[in-house]
Amino acid sequence: MNKNRLLPFLGAAVALAVLPLLLQGVGEAWVRILDTALLYILLALGLNIVVGFAGLLDLGYIAFAAVGAYLFALLASPHLAENLPAVAAMFPNGLHTPIWLALPLGAGLAALAGVMLGAPTLKLRGDYLAIVTLGFGEIIRVFMNNLDAPVNITNGPKGINAIEPFRVGPINLGEPWHIGSFTLPPVTLHYYLFLGIVILAVIVCMRLHDSRLGRAWMAIREDEVAAKAMGLNTRNLKLLAFGLGATFGGVSGVLFASFQGFVSPESFSLQESILVVAMVVLGGLGHIPGVILGAFLLAALPEVLRHVAGPLQAMTDGRLDAAILRQLLVAVAMIGIMLARPRGLWPAPAHEDRLIPDEAALKEGQA
Repeated sequence: MNKNRLLPFLGAAVALAVLPLLLQGVGEAWVRILDTALLYILLALGLNIVVGFAGLLDLGYIAFAAVGAYLFALLASPHLAENLPAVAAMFPNGLHTPIWLALPLGAGLAALAGVMLGAPTLKLRGDYLAIVTLGFGEIIRVFMNNLDAPVNITNGPKGINAIEPFRVGPINLGEPWHIGSFTLPPVTLHYYLFLGIVILAVIVCMRLHDSRLGRAWMAIREDEVAAKAMGLNTRNLKLLAFGLGATFGGVSGVLFASFQGFVSPESFSLQESILVVAMVVLGGLGHIPGVILGAFLLAALPEVLRHVAGPLQAMTDGRLDAAILRQLLVAVAMIGIMLARPRGLWPAPAHEDRLIPDEAALKEGQA
């Protein structure tokens, strides 16, 4: 890495490390907004593999986060032991799943769910694929909402609470960490954990984008018939895209359950799936920096607009609901951005979408 690229990289690393320390002095709510934005960035990166790289429209992506969240909720709360005597007999001290086991389990189960979704949809395209994936997402939500009888597994619409926070070595992320006279609250500790996992996810996505697998996905996205005629196994490639994309969703769900300490079906509604799709489209399909930007803006903008919606509601003597007004402001902002930037805020450069490297890039690399 040359000096021209190293300095901005180091500057961004220092800024990301110091940002929560500055914001926690203003209020922990601002750090919580950053935590939520990082979780959405992880979701958007996973959906970008399916939609941006492979061109498979998925409107039920939040279901994979639900799978990971409920898995960790069951493995890190007293719910199973209280409702299943067999589990209480096997684990008299309760289930205390560590982070090194919870994340792979959540990723693996979500990947399996992704393959199960992809298998029956291999011959579907466009609107038909969107309808099927939308139905899959709703099936998972309804399934979690009703799996409280005859055996109470998910506690139905009441959700599962008392979920234990993660422990990273000696650090309990649910309790403040004192370093001399300086204190790091739980929201700041979660920020650094989420940031590390997001950075790892970005590296994985960049490697996938530049690999033969990424090029194969892009060929399917541009013209599936031509890709199949050139000898690509489109069936396996699609299943791999669904599985790898779902993995990111499962990890995000596990982190969400640990961070919130509570999960319920309302957290994984269709609106959340649409929001993640909007993040990918708004930022720029297939472009990793653009997806990160779109996810951050759409995750943070509604929270920031709370401070705008409140005064506007007061000006109308309370006749406008603040939550509805906030959604209206977000919608207006999105429409304005998409009219000005139809390919997204930060679209992929033209040469990145080419299956054959352009001559300028080859000459620059040789130089």
